[in-house]
Amino acid sequence: MTTPHILIIEDDARLAEMVSEYLGKAGFRVAVASEGRAGLERVTREPFDALVLDLMLPDMGGLDVCRQLRAKSDLPVLMLTARGEAMDRVVGLEMGADDYLPKPFEPRELLARLRAILRRGRSGGPANVLRFGRLEIDRDARIVRLEGTERALTGYQFT
Repeated sequence: MTTPHILIIEDDARLAEMVSEYLGKAGFRVAVASEGRAGLERVTREPFDALVLDLMLPDMGGLDVCRQLRAKSDLPVLMLTARGEAMDRVVGLEMGADDYLPKPFEPRELLARLRAILRRGRSGGPANVLRFGRLEIDRDARIVRLEGTERALTGYQFT
């Protein structure tokens, strides 16, 4: 199993650094984008296993980021935001987030929720593996192998 690669889209540099460091110590590879457009661009260029997304970003709202992402990808999204009212959580989940954690939060809870999202992405029935000659596509694990060598694909390329 490969190390999970997480993208954090968060404009608060101190919070992004704290979350990145915590997830890194827990064994994740972490990348950070401080704006929504930059985060969407990274998702199209790099393979990520999940996204931690703030709602209030300087260039575009997190709901817009989630909506644009959902149009192209099923990358798991955990919203991490100061907007913690029940209606905010409902809207976030209805817009495509897989989970929603209001700030302030416990880092251990964020880690547990992220691990649960990743488990859900990998679980369910027998492996869904397609084989075409020397090409193998594991749709459940989101892995592509060519001649036995794993190839990195972005979430957008995978779908």
